[in-house]
Parts: sequence; C-alpha cells; structure tokens
Amino acid sequence: MRVRYRFAWVAAAIIAVAVTTLAMPIRTWRTGEEPVPPLPLEPAGVFAVKPDRLWIDTDIACGSGERVDPDDCLALLLLVRAGRERIAGVSVVAGNASSEVVETVGRQFLEVLGSESLRFADTRMAQAALQAALEQGPLTIVALGPLTNVAAALEGRPDLRARVEGIVAVMGRRKGHLFHPSEGKGGGMLLGHGPVFTDFNFEQDREAAAGVVRMGLPLVLVPYEAARSVQLGAVDLDRIAASGPAGAWVARRSRDWLKFWKEGIGLEGFYPFDLVGAAFVLAPGQFRCAKASLWVVPTSRLVAWLGFRDSLIVGLAQEKPRQVRAAAEAVYCPRLGDGMHGWLMQQLQ
Repeated sequence: MRVRYRFAWVAAAIIAVAVTTLAMPIRTWRTGEEPVPPLPLEPAGVFAVKPDRLWIDTDIACGSGERVDPDDCLALLLLVRAGRERIAGVSVVAGNASSEVVETVGRQFLEVLGSESLRFADTRMAQAALQAALEQGPLTIVALGPLTNVAAALEGRPDLRARVEGIVAVMGRRKGHLFHPSEGKGGGMLLGHGPVFTDFNFEQDREAAAGVVRMGLPLVLVPYEAARSVQLGAVDLDRIAASGPAGAWVARRSRDWLKFWKEGIGLEGFYPFDLVGAAFVLAPGQFRCAKASLWVVPTSRLVAWLGFRDSLIVGLAQEKPRQVRAAAEAVYCPRLGDGMHGWLMQQLQ
C-alpha cells in the first residue's frame, strides 16, 4: 500500500512540474521558433515561376473527416478560377487521406467546378499522365501533397526533367522551427502550447522528397512560416460560400476544420497552407523569398526512437548539418505581404 501511495505522489509531482513548465513564458516554446541567422529575403518577382501551363498534384480530401484540412480544395478553386485553360491536368496522391478518398473527392470537386474536361489522373495513372503532359511541353508542377507522383514520374524519365520549369511545393522549414499554430496566443490545448503539427507533405513520403531534391530541379518551397500570416475564419467562409456552387461546396466542407482550430488550437481562423502555396504561382509579388540551401537531414537514433524521422531543412550555406542525405538549392518563401488575405478573398469570392 505504501508503494502505491509513493507512486501516486511521484506521479502527481511529475504532472505538477510538467504543468508548471508549460505555463512558463518561454518564447521558444510559445512560438515554436529557435533563433537562426536571417535569410536575405527579397521580393519574389525574380523567383516567379511560369504560370502558362500547370500540372496540379494534390492530396485533396476536404470534408472527409473532422481533422482533414480543406486547403487543397481552396487551392484548386483559386487556380481554376484564375484560368482553367492553363491547367494541363490534375493528379491525386495519397496523403491527407487514402487513395480511394482523394480520388473520390477530386472527381467530385472537378464536377462541381464544371471542369470535368480537365485531364484527371487517379493514383494509379498519375505517373504516366504527368509524363505524357511533359512530353507535350514544359510544365510548372504545383505540388500540394507528398512528392510521390512527381518523383515516380521523373525518376524513370530523366529526359523529361529539363521540361520541368519549376516545382512549387508546400513543405520545408528552418532549423529548430516547429509547426506550432498556437504561436503563443493562448487558448487551445496544453496551456496554449499545442498541438504541434508536422511538415506533413514531406513526412508522408520522405524518400520521394529526397529523390526530387537530388534531381536538382528548380524548386520553390512555400512553408508553414508563410501560411501562418493568413487566417481564414467564419466570415471568410461565408463570403466564399456566397460566390457560387463551387465556393459553397468548399465552404461547407471547411466548417469542421475551422471548429477544430477554434476549439483545439484557440484561434478564430485556420492557416490555409496549400492555398498560400498555390497563390505563389499567381501572385509572386505578394511573397518575400530567398535562394537558400536545402538539405534532407537524418535524425539521431534517439530522436528517431521518439517518432521523428528525416527533416527537410532550409538555411544558409554555413548552416549545413553534419549529416545530409540529399542537398540542393531552392527558393524559400517564408514571408507574405500585408495584402495577401485581401487578395485571396478577392480571387475566391
């Protein structure tokens, strides 16, 4: 009996220490950012990709679960409204949900958009469809999900790599930067400290991302850092819903995600990660970017044991980690102009 009491006291003490620690106003824990050397950011016009012919690869799954983000649907809505004639095709990739779910949601949304005529490739046909589109001419690839399809299409056809004018991918981070949406604002779980997200698109297929990095293709990364500058809330969804059937379809499927951000994170709106990535294609002037080094970095055994694996890290050349699995240069776009929210809403309503 005494052992049980002692165990209970020890457990209570550990919990008390943990709660007290979480309550401390330590900036790094509150923001998810460790100090790193600043990147030489400049207006992104010099880094703009060609938007004339696009291939969209997406793990679209909005509305398929309470904690499944609607960002891919918002991104596709933005790109189609900007000019469906420039879209050479749309392929889907497992990520936010299974292959079956992304294929179903992708077909449904293209039908709602009135874009059934767009070339659509399911997960089984995506590799061949992207190769066929590249054979017909140069493309900018907008990668809104894991790089599975992109890597598969280009690994076996190195002759097609020169026709990739750019890849815009939603992934990457600076060393020590967590994906921490509470950002010290309070509310949500764990006294405002949680939850902490992952670099999701990278995490879903690290090998594919490493393969694309090794190819040395022109790569633009639009990371979490950029998306956290924009929030979409209930009023924004109402405005999108009023824009027509497609907007209403997306807005309806975004409500549960917004509820999760309000109740679980403590913010009145959600960060639209993939939507911001798609916006770079159309409005690079809204971004500030830098040409930087990019590394796929293996984690230590201890960190791997805790559940973390390789990371996609961006930084200055002198920040190069000791161990690197793949390396390249990339354009990294972590900052947005003050007008991005207004510009997005203008395009979406």
